[in-house]
Amino acid sequence: MRRTLVAGVILAVAAVLMVWLSGAMDLELESVALLGGALGAVVALVPDRTPLFRLLGFGAGFVAAWIGYGIRAQFLPDTTGGRAVAVGLVVLLCVGITAATVDRLPLWSTLLGTAALAGAYEFTYAAAPPEFWSTSATTATTLLLSLAIGFLAAAFVAPTTRPERSAPAHHEPEPDHDDDATSANLDDFMMEKSQ
Repeated sequence: MRRTLVAGVILAVAAVLMVWLSGAMDLELESVALLGGALGAVVALVPDRTPLFRLLGFGAGFVAAWIGYGIRAQFLPDTTGGRAVAVGLVVLLCVGITAATVDRLPLWSTLLGTAALAGAYEFTYAAAPPEFWSTSATTATTLLLSLAIGFLAAAFVAPTTRPERSAPAHHEPEPDHDDDATSANLDDFMMEKSQ
């Protein structure tokens, strides 16, 4: 519980500083500060694989989503069917990344990377699909900066790997029962029931 409270306080301070510095330095992080900071903290706090593999999985999913937007902007119509094809392609890319790395890059982290870009960029993309190259670069930069801040803030208290599961208790095999006695008891029981 103490670790959770410490992580929460560190994240809150980091988020406030991020928004304040963004306003003071005109970094334009305000719109993605909470999204990026929270997702960065999730990547740091989930005790699954090492932090490097969690970050690589997130980055791979982020790139998969970016590729999906690129394909959508260049080749697919801006219709429900076009969006459905792009979404299916991105999810399949995430699954393919996880399979190609033999689950070293966890599926949850790749999907989280795609969700991060989609959450931060979909509205901007829908407003001007032809401006994909410039708008996606701006969104990706601000989102990744806020994500890095959230990750670093939470990494101070985050576990590095999944806690080991306790091994199942070793049970001693029970002594063998006399098969003849068991058979005789079963025969007696059946005889009583039939009478």
